[in-house]
Amino acid sequence: MARVWIEDRATQKDYVAAMVKWRAAKKAGSKRAEPGRWRVRWYDPDGKPKAKTFGKLPTAEKHQQDTLERLDKGTYRDPKQGKALFSDVAVAWFGSLRRPGERTKDDYRELLDLYVLPKWGTWPVASIRWEQVSEWLTALCNTPGVRGKPLSAGRIAKIHLVFGMVLKYAVKTGKIASSPAVDHELPQDEDDDDHVYLTHDQVEALAAAAGEHALMLLVLAYCGIRWGEVSGLKAGRVQVTARRLRIVQAYTRKRGGGLLLKDVKNHEKRSVPLLASLVDDLRGAIKGRGRDALVFPGADGEPMTYWEFRSGIFDPAVKAAGLDDLGLTPHKLRHTAASLAIAAGADVKVVQQMLGHKSAAMTLDVYGHLFPDRLDEVANALDAGRSSALAARTALAA
Repeated sequence: MARVWIEDRATQKDYVAAMVKWRAAKKAGSKRAEPGRWRVRWYDPDGKPKAKTFGKLPTAEKHQQDTLERLDKGTYRDPKQGKALFSDVAVAWFGSLRRPGERTKDDYRELLDLYVLPKWGTWPVASIRWEQVSEWLTALCNTPGVRGKPLSAGRIAKIHLVFGMVLKYAVKTGKIASSPAVDHELPQDEDDDDHVYLTHDQVEALAAAAGEHALMLLVLAYCGIRWGEVSGLKAGRVQVTARRLRIVQAYTRKRGGGLLLKDVKNHEKRSVPLLASLVDDLRGAIKGRGRDALVFPGADGEPMTYWEFRSGIFDPAVKAAGLDDLGLTPHKLRHTAASLAIAAGADVKVVQQMLGHKSAAMTLDVYGHLFPDRLDEVANALDAGRSSALAARTALAA
């Protein structure tokens, strides 16, 4: 058990001298606080002596009890550590990141600079309270972002994530005992979970409306690859004989503008099945091109940007096809690809591999409701097997 004790300084020379000076200063009109008579002493977990003085004994006793409890529970933190500014802790946290890719780190940096540091940068980490964080999150929900538009629920969740990771780092490094960023209710977009599942006819209508870019729409809708993956697809990755698209790279947006072609995560590297009806069109699209040539370049021959695709191709095609009331986005074509594959009989592992999900559990979380209830089918198959066995036994008995 830790030891925390209280000293009465009434007879100590330094206290007596301090009181003499204080009384003289008070007569001269000073409003300086009276020196504390009661001193609480303890040793921190590293064995360093600590002390704090108080003017009243009950206050000192409360601090003694609180400190003793924190030491015994292992939640004690040096108050001086908690004086570290949030901005300094954020710099240390960001420098400690090892696993995220450059795109993710760029996103973290942007959220820090735009939303987190302007609010919390000058705050000592130990001074941040749960209710203050709650008020900040409410303000993010009710005020426009830096670009003048309301922040989406997903954006607010990412801001909170970055803020929370900085405070988690503060906990791990002994600056605070617990994080005020936990247990907050975050907003949800009304359409966050709204999937759009196009029929084959709707896919064909969308592709037809896209004109010369029809093939790109068909690849998105039937192969289920991401926007960055289709924009980064190279001719050498189209395996027409095997009817596969080899997904190994994708374009991502660089902080400050521009695009960066980089390898996808390990679980996202995959071979995606290619419809036989698309093979000839893809063969024609890559004919005469080098292996490193993009299958779907932009108008200038450079990589196509997302907004070039949205404003110039996708959105006009959606409107022309009469699908503009569905909330359709390029990413939601992945949902269509999944639903059509499941309807065609694909099991969860096939859909997982096709979409590049990290686990089958993730695929089931997103698309589990689309898989048919096959209980009767299983029961009928078991019945058939049992009937065959019984018939064989009856024949032998006869």
